[in-house]
Amino acid sequence: MRELTKAEEQVMLILWELKEAIVKEVIDKMEPPKPAYNTVSTVIRVLENKGFVDHKAIGNTHIYFPTISEAQYKHFAFDKVMNNYFENSYESLVSFLVNEKKMDMAQLDEIIALAEQLKNKK
Repeated sequence: MRELTKAEEQVMLILWELKEAIVKEVIDKMEPPKPAYNTVSTVIRVLENKGFVDHKAIGNTHIYFPTISEAQYKHFAFDKVMNNYFENSYESLVSFLVNEKKMDMAQLDEIIALAEQLKNKK
């Protein structure tokens, strides 16, 4: 799997939400200023070449749908952030959240409780 550009990610978020769509429906879901039809169509074709999207043809219309789930991409993106920025250390991640993002004790307690739940499931 490859990392998405900002434009590709914007299109994928819409396709994940809609499940399938024609180019016009993708554009309709975008915030103003809306990009040109040809721009979105090109981004979708790039996503298709990367294996993120496929289509079914109905007459002259192409209906596009994701072939990679949002959960699969989240996993990939999170692993990349963990590896590149936190040396695969959850301790470093939590330290960053507490120190840089000013996580309060209640939020930290939620993480600890979740960790305990996961630990007890094993």
